[in-house]
Amino acid sequence: MTAAAAPEHNLTSDTLLETILESLDDDKAEELVKIDLRGKSAMADHMVICSGRSTRQVSSMAQNLMDRLKQKFRLSARVEGKDIGDWVLIDTGDVVVHIFRPEVREFYQLEKMWLGQGDTAGS
Repeated sequence: MTAAAAPEHNLTSDTLLETILESLDDDKAEELVKIDLRGKSAMADHMVICSGRSTRQVSSMAQNLMDRLKQKFRLSARVEGKDIGDWVLIDTGDVVVHIFRPEVREFYQLEKMWLGQGDTAGS
């Protein structure tokens, strides 16, 4: 038995978040923001928002993240927007990830909705 795949019952939202942040950092995500949603939303425990420099990088970061989650945890996430690459949403259940092109991120200003509630962010 290899140590590559963790049993699902040991997967916590914090472990999942750590893996997601490592993957995005490895892929050179920019302006990475993590938001703790516990006690503020029933949709997830954490939200991660970051940018890629181009549609190609955004799509690549999303695909690499999905591959790593599947390989490490045998987890299949719901994904939207990967083929277009302007804004990719990856929903793992406990962690929701938004990967934007900078212009699209600036337009929607998604983190301002959550950070305006007194949360702290950063990586």
